Amino acid sequence: MLNNSIEYLKGVGTKKADMLGKELGIFTVGQLLQHYPFRYVDKTKFHKIRDIKDDSEYVQIRGILRRMDSYGEGRKRRLVAAFRDDSGMMELVWFKGLNWIQNLQVGAEYIVYGKPSVFNKKLSIVHPEIEPVTTANTDAAATLAAVYRSTEKLNAKYLDTKGLAKLIRNVFVKIHPNRASFPETLPLDLVEKLRFPSRYEAFVHVHFPKNLGQLKAAQNRLKFEEFFFMQLRILQGKQLKKIGVRGFVFPTIGEHFNNFYQNNLEFELTGAQKRVIKEIRKDLAVGQQMNRMLQGDVGSGKTIVAFMTMLIALDNGFQAALMAPTEILAQQHLQSVTEMAEGLGLQIALLTGTVKGKKRKKLLEELANGDIDILIGTHALIEDNVAFKNLGIVIIDEQHRFGVVQRAKMWRKNDIAPPHILVMTATPIPRTLAMTVYGDLDVSVIDEMPPGRKPIKTFHKYETQRLWVFGQMKREIAKGHQVYVVYPLIEESEYEGLSEVKDLMEGYTEMEHEFPKPKYQISVVHGRQKPEAKDFEMQRFIDGTTHIMMATTVIEVGVNVPNASMMVIENAERFGLSQLHQLRGRVGRGGGDAYCVLLTSFKLSADGRFRMQTMVETTDGFKISEADLKLRGPGNIEGTQQSGVLNFKIADIVRDGAILKTARHIATEILEEDPKLELPKNKELKEYLLRTSKSHGFGRIS
Repeated sequence: MLNNSIEYLKGVGTKKADMLGKELGIFTVGQLLQHYPFRYVDKTKFHKIRDIKDDSEYVQIRGILRRMDSYGEGRKRRLVAAFRDDSGMMELVWFKGLNWIQNLQVGAEYIVYGKPSVFNKKLSIVHPEIEPVTTANTDAAATLAAVYRSTEKLNAKYLDTKGLAKLIRNVFVKIHPNRASFPETLPLDLVEKLRFPSRYEAFVHVHFPKNLGQLKAAQNRLKFEEFFFMQLRILQGKQLKKIGVRGFVFPTIGEHFNNFYQNNLEFELTGAQKRVIKEIRKDLAVGQQMNRMLQGDVGSGKTIVAFMTMLIALDNGFQAALMAPTEILAQQHLQSVTEMAEGLGLQIALLTGTVKGKKRKKLLEELANGDIDILIGTHALIEDNVAFKNLGIVIIDEQHRFGVVQRAKMWRKNDIAPPHILVMTATPIPRTLAMTVYGDLDVSVIDEMPPGRKPIKTFHKYETQRLWVFGQMKREIAKGHQVYVVYPLIEESEYEGLSEVKDLMEGYTEMEHEFPKPKYQISVVHGRQKPEAKDFEMQRFIDGTTHIMMATTVIEVGVNVPNASMMVIENAERFGLSQLHQLRGRVGRGGGDAYCVLLTSFKLSADGRFRMQTMVETTDGFKISEADLKLRGPGNIEGTQQSGVLNFKIADIVRDGAILKTARHIATEILEEDPKLELPKNKELKEYLLRTSKSHGFGRIS
């Protein structure tokens, strides 16, 4: 029955079925049952009129309709009823649906529900829900009443909360005689172990709970089920891939790796870096394709780990590639890798969209011949004519900026077996998000900063304190340091309604006045510039020709200037927490004191104030990412919308992290014992996965 079209359910029909499909995506009876309430109204108790105040939340009252009066005419007509219980009197007011309201019987007993208010010193409820007292509805009233999402079009066809609840009740009326055959999806021993209600009971109680305990038990069962089957799919795919996808074996730690470690490494690796390298070495030695994500805050030393991973590939006779999202970042990787590789006799090349003609042709020939050891580049690396002799490892930086298809093209660059994959991100990902969007990747975390790197001092200042900011900038420049000033917009007209935002060009005029030439030099960089102009301005800042870099968020990633000691973020309330943290990470790379100033207007929302407070209180990227997830929700975190994995019906990875953790743990235990779900006790699991199988994004790399 759950797979039947909604059209054949009592009370629906062709027209309503069509509307339910278009408006809410409900096409089957099963989808109707999974249209879960988004909140509940407590109808388990009745209030006395004398106890009600005008700031009370929604109340339910049982009383008698004493009088009904009509006022005004036409559109201004309203009905006012006097409603009394044994403690007092109040008014009920209606402006719409008056024809139906006129049918109410004066002297009859009713149950009224609504939000009270005071008008002309009289307590009243405008447009209350009202029903005559019957045995049936006094029993039903003692429940938590579900409230469903609907639309204006559906409301007009009486498919509002009450209408949807009626349809769902019709489903259970039809199923009830055969509820024993209602499909169970979890093994019975697991249901008993976790003390869950049956699946049938969970559905009934999530729609028509009689108390909070019953509702909580139903929600926990249904949330667990969503997380559990998602984790089964992800982990089984990951496990079968490890079994089925052969990878190159890199058994040797040889000359290149040892030479670098002994002669070129200028400082001791942190404990976290050593741990991550061990995890990577283990992956590379087992003959299965590595699919690992490396998380690390800005400045935690991911690049050295990536370079040492490439050296392992080179020591085993393979080539390595590093792909970055922007040309500037690719060039900076080239510079840092070249410096680290000094004296190792390696051939390192850069391939971007600007490498053309004879130079590009020569580079591609050398790559195909195996003369190039390490190729660093942008999206240009995935072009069909870019062929390696024997690509052993691909490292993808700032991986959330690449689409799944783009990333997958890199591992097809080798005919014998796919290269190992290491993806890096400087945007710390909350654990719950990592278990879902990136759940089929092994995750390594560098959670320790190199010694000597000081925390960046962060200040929240209002626009009226701009002179203090200018003074701090001049002090830093006088010490020989440089300053970033970042703006959210280029021109006022770019975003309607944000004219109060200080735009980049207006700011430049002010900055020129405050920091006059020739004493001060300023670079201006934004997304509308031609690449050559942008690169020229950035290079002037990188080589120290300019003291101040005024920019939009194009510098969020890709600029490494150790001499920059101060970051000023204009209209900081317009940025998300993750973006603010990334921007702040552009300074403090030289080992000295560094500062970040968040400039805002006085008009701050509660969310804006929370973001500023979070930034001032912590520089820990993981704490910031958790706060960002709570604030914005998983669907708005950059790079997750495409995954398809976050479209939960009832579960929420922000609020239900503990349930997700339990679901993943149990899914892992089951698959360790029975990878293909072939044991009789896992029959229901396998059947349900097959029944509901469809393509899932899950942020896969390969």
